[in-house]
Amino acid sequence: MLKNVPIEFLQRIPKADLHVHLGGSMRLSTLIELAKKQKIKLPSYTEKGLRQRVFKDRYASLSEYLNGFSYTESVLHTAENIERVAYELGQDAIAEGVRYMEVRFSPQKRINRHLTAQEAIRAAVRGLERARREHNDSTVVQHGKDLPFYFGIIVCAMRNFDENSSPYYRALLQVLEQSSKAEIIGTASLELAKLSVKLAHEEKLPIVGFDIAGEEAGYPAADHFAAYQYVHKHFIYKTVHAGEANGPESIFSALTDCYANRIGHGTNLFRADLIKDKTVKDKKNYIRALANYLASGRIGIEVCLTSNLQTRPDIKSIAKHPVRKMIHCGLPVTINTDNRLVSNTTVTKELKLLADHIPLRPQELKNIVIAGFKSGFFPGSYMEKRRFVRKVIDRYNELARAYNIPLY
Repeated sequence: MLKNVPIEFLQRIPKADLHVHLGGSMRLSTLIELAKKQKIKLPSYTEKGLRQRVFKDRYASLSEYLNGFSYTESVLHTAENIERVAYELGQDAIAEGVRYMEVRFSPQKRINRHLTAQEAIRAAVRGLERARREHNDSTVVQHGKDLPFYFGIIVCAMRNFDENSSPYYRALLQVLEQSSKAEIIGTASLELAKLSVKLAHEEKLPIVGFDIAGEEAGYPAADHFAAYQYVHKHFIYKTVHAGEANGPESIFSALTDCYANRIGHGTNLFRADLIKDKTVKDKKNYIRALANYLASGRIGIEVCLTSNLQTRPDIKSIAKHPVRKMIHCGLPVTINTDNRLVSNTTVTKELKLLADHIPLRPQELKNIVIAGFKSGFFPGSYMEKRRFVRKVIDRYNELARAYNIPLY
């Protein structure tokens, strides 16, 4: 088993971050600056004060965790701010060795009389593209001494919203006031799915995936069936926040109703006690079959360790996190940040937590790192992705030898 994996090794290896939300991953200094400029009230205007009052290492509840988003989201309603935050996120990721990133973004939450969903997406792409170009044009990359950086956008629809979520949602609720909540939610997500396909195919923007996020309990993935069917028929990959607040059936629904290629979090995969379907007589076998389906289909699980501990008080420590069982079952686990600011983390920190608290064989650590690239919805061709993954593997092996990390 691996022991005492050096932080320097984890910093230098190429890493992927497949589950990171733009709205939860800005720099604190930028939040303060933009809030002052827009006259948005914050509990403190110092980084130390915000760390003490809002963005903590541990949270008492999910509501306390989500409280931070009310501040970060408030400054993301202009194209200029979105572009800047995306650019800085790309810079920060590149600085810690991330070489592939998929940024989640909910453009319908940004819509206002000065900004359309299209403009919001384009702004995020411009920011990340600027960071990508600066790195890829650098001397170290051009001379083959470092790997290039790639990114994709995952467009997020919301499982639930109300009139206070954004002017767009308020208008939609007024227009469809006689419709059921499920119909309204489905209408919003289908509209976003069509926009995503249009921008991906007509403008060639690197929109690589579609997702649903937000409150899981009481808001089933099946409400978004039409949206997922639409992107599925237009070659956009699918991921779903599932098994985070609900049980294994939520993950099953992500697969059957949304054609999921990956699962976001999947923390309750093994929770037989959360299965509510009375037709399921053998719950253990149901979970066994579900886990085996995920593993054999190479359907990736986007694990976010720190975020899970902060939002799930029932998970007392990393050692108690179901990631250990996921790895044991052969699932293609990837390690991600979720929200770099709100969870005060990086991919390097997440990998260090994993290596320090979960018994791993050398090959398992390597597989998890490489899975981040193999499971990615890469914006280029399959052959380009294969060549890139090969370079990642070669770089990992080179650094492992330099730090005396066994490969097998």
